[in-house]
Amino acid sequence: MISRVVLTSFTRMVLGGVAVFATTAGAVLAQTSTGSIRGYVRGPGSTPMPGAIVTARHTEMNTTRGTNSNDAGFYNLPGLRPGSYELTVRRLGAAPQTRTIRVLIGQTLDIDFELSETAITLTGVEVVADLVRRETKTSEVGSNVTQEQIEELPSRDRNFLDLTKLAPGINQAPVNNDQKKFSSGAQPADFVNVFVDGASYKNDVLSGGVAGQDASRGNPFPQGAVQEFRVITQNFKAEYQKAASAIITATTKSGGNTWEGDAFFNTVGKGASFVARDPIAVRDNRPRPDFSRIQAGGSLGGPIQRDRMFFFGTYELNFQNTPGDVFPGGNASQAPPGLNPQQYAGRFTQEFKQHLGFGKLTFTPSDRNTFDVSANIRAESDVRGFGGSTSFESAEDVRQQIYTGVANWRYTGSRWLNELQLSGQHYRWNPEPLNEETIGRNYIDIIRIGGRDTEQRFTQNRISLRNDVTRSALQWAGDHVLKGGVSVDFLTYEATKFFTGNPVFEFRTQEQYLRPFQVRFGFGQPTQEANNTQFGAYVQDDWSIGEKLVLNLGLRWDIETNMLNNDYVTPQNIRDSLSNILDDSLYVNQFVGVGQPFRRVNTVQQLGGLS
Repeated sequence: MISRVVLTSFTRMVLGGVAVFATTAGAVLAQTSTGSIRGYVRGPGSTPMPGAIVTARHTEMNTTRGTNSNDAGFYNLPGLRPGSYELTVRRLGAAPQTRTIRVLIGQTLDIDFELSETAITLTGVEVVADLVRRETKTSEVGSNVTQEQIEELPSRDRNFLDLTKLAPGINQAPVNNDQKKFSSGAQPADFVNVFVDGASYKNDVLSGGVAGQDASRGNPFPQGAVQEFRVITQNFKAEYQKAASAIITATTKSGGNTWEGDAFFNTVGKGASFVARDPIAVRDNRPRPDFSRIQAGGSLGGPIQRDRMFFFGTYELNFQNTPGDVFPGGNASQAPPGLNPQQYAGRFTQEFKQHLGFGKLTFTPSDRNTFDVSANIRAESDVRGFGGSTSFESAEDVRQQIYTGVANWRYTGSRWLNELQLSGQHYRWNPEPLNEETIGRNYIDIIRIGGRDTEQRFTQNRISLRNDVTRSALQWAGDHVLKGGVSVDFLTYEATKFFTGNPVFEFRTQEQYLRPFQVRFGFGQPTQEANNTQFGAYVQDDWSIGEKLVLNLGLRWDIETNMLNNDYVTPQNIRDSLSNILDDSLYVNQFVGVGQPFRRVNTVQQLGGLS
């Protein structure tokens, strides 16, 4: 067997070649679900202080990370969980300093210290200094959405993707739309990607960019589990993958040393005064639409073992009932005997139900090791596909299930950080008829009755393994933070499309709707399966040339073994059956020359289709 390699359209062999960005020192950005703190420790007269001990204590979990400054006084603390920290620097012969700061997702803060010398080492005395942050530009174009914004800004659907509109250039689907996808700039939604705790939610088999967002009224993730997220629209670093326009990287909540919980309940009842009527309904004084919605849920988090093991969990439900009107078409008066189109008319309910669940365990056996294990469940059902001259008999139930599991392990040294992630995801999109027992009948311009004709099942399974290594405080013509990583994704795809698996007989005026003029009926093998492996590797360098200039250098390489099902060959018996039946129609007369007879040639053979 010959193995072939295919490059994707959005991750070429070299993604962007070498990306070089010059920025002033300040808040530059790091990978997916963590943040970083770095800066310089100096003494009187701005002299470098090597060997200073810099520690960051997470105030909610009471976990600590530490490092030492190098000969230039430079230090770096990568891979920090977003949250509030007490940052402390100590050095023999100098008064220690402590600052309270907050690290956002994807953020690297530049925090400098200037220590004053003391004649003796002071015990139990610290200088609490005011935090001075420089407002600077970065190479990446993006916006952070904080936990306060998620909790306090209005979001009618509790869909955290609605808040992506806070970032310039993001286009988000309207409320109650059945395609809850987002896009950036003039590019379609297929070019975006969402990372939650570092795990990719990329949809490889359907459009929409993000798994579950192409044809759904639901939410991709429980909003109560999202701590914060960042929207990056341009110039993202080499460590990001599977996107060409915009990236959302989100981090989830973790329990702390204090038990905390919340609950919510939102409802819109039938006929509520804020359910709008269209102008015709207002003119005719019709009642308000029978729209209703219930959203409820809650979360709980806290310590299992203080300072060591923590738990967080949340559940949300989203139930919606939307009216859908069925009415006969313009030719209803021509209905044949035995057909009463009015019996199918009326107002019916488009029923939507969604369940979202998330649970997370965090274990910190030591200051060097951190383990996070989480699971996310999304299950929904949406009855739709009727309305107008399509009866409720022809409705379908669009079912979706997404199950995601993520395990992260971070090991930190004084100037090393290793991040290992294993994740798995099962995604299934399955529109199926509500009524499979009744053959469909389509009276064109009157009414479409009977069961729906088609069922579809698309399944994507993904197992991902990724490892990233960060080396801090290297010195060569400045200070370097080097980061590199490799990833491999094993994917299986299955697509089943029973197109017109349930026959549909069609009637029209030419036959006075008395007999069908055609029938649509599908046959053959409805299922296609494929396997795919995606490899990625990158290296990047944040090169600080003094305190005023940072160069972000990056190189990325991605490859897929089977972006499409390149190994599929039409079975020989099907090829023979088609070629025998259509053999004569495959030949044409080819002009050879003036006065010479035409030559019979097979068009498929000329195109290289048969051998």
